[in-house]
Amino acid sequence: MKNDMEGLCKLREIKSRSISPENFGGEKGRGGMAEEGTGVPYARDLGRGWKISPSVNIGAGETFTLGEITGPGRIRHIWITTSSEINRTFVLRIYWDDCEEPSVETPLGDFFASADEQQYEQLTSLPVCVNPRKALNCYWDMPFYKKCRITLENLDEEEIMVFYQIDYQLMELDPGLGYFHAQFRRTNPLPYKQDYTILEGVSGKGQYVGTYLFWGVNNNGWWGEGEIKFFMDGDREYPTICGTGTEDYFCGSYDFEVDGTYRPYCTPYAGLSKITDTDGAYQSQQRFSMYRWHITDPIYFETDLRVTIQALGWTSRRRYLPLQDDISSVAYWYQDTPAPSGSVLGSKEELEII
Repeated sequence: MKNDMEGLCKLREIKSRSISPENFGGEKGRGGMAEEGTGVPYARDLGRGWKISPSVNIGAGETFTLGEITGPGRIRHIWITTSSEINRTFVLRIYWDDCEEPSVETPLGDFFASADEQQYEQLTSLPVCVNPRKALNCYWDMPFYKKCRITLENLDEEEIMVFYQIDYQLMELDPGLGYFHAQFRRTNPLPYKQDYTILEGVSGKGQYVGTYLFWGVNNNGWWGEGEIKFFMDGDREYPTICGTGTEDYFCGSYDFEVDGTYRPYCTPYAGLSKITDTDGAYQSQQRFSMYRWHITDPIYFETDLRVTIQALGWTSRRRYLPLQDDISSVAYWYQDTPAPSGSVLGSKEELEII
């Protein structure tokens, strides 16, 4: 399907549907029918049809099913926000067809390239938008042939209110479409002289379409000399694709620095936001949020894929210094069959950003 303005005029055999707390099943003609919900006290003078159920409450430790859809079809847009700071208190999971394990499994904010709630920067890119105040939007194309299920787990110790909407289309699909996957990982701290693993365990045919990194720097000085590497289709010691530096991979250059300070940027395909405020550009304990979408340049693989990146700075003797930083990531890719995400989540405490 075209995503350009010209394609909007083509008529198609598609049924538009939407799931929200006002229509949990997405059925035709059944939106806004709720008689019970979080909006009842506020609509008491108006009655049914007047924003009775705009949100849901998810209890401490509970997993709530945001939506279940019978296909064939494709998810076109997800919008979500919460009554609390998002951080990593929620885990988003998406299951495709008959796969019993999620193909998408990441903390909610990380999935939308926004790991830390302390500073929700405006993020304006093609597949992900984060808008004031903390409106998380996803436009990744997610086709499925049989069914899908989307859940949200509350890791917090308190009940939290969640507002959301899932816009999807019911339609016949061409054969050979890939299933969307997302893998989360975190290493804190990274062992000395060890590359950070962004993605591993992928087996099948597909294409890699995006990287999100949340980087906590534990040293003074520049931290982004490390190279990203894509090991594909049997590569072992050396990769087929090797980048030239961290800022280069995220479509920046020369330390992201202008006049002695970092210069954040936000584009359709790549961006950087600086989470912490310290004096200058090279102080310790700074954090950075970076995204790189491979929309016009997907990385295709036939049988397998592994992605790593180095954490590399400088010594005082002008030599490379392997760093021991706090690095988190989400890798996004499509592949020919639904498969477990391979995410490594850990406990609530292990996920927390201090």
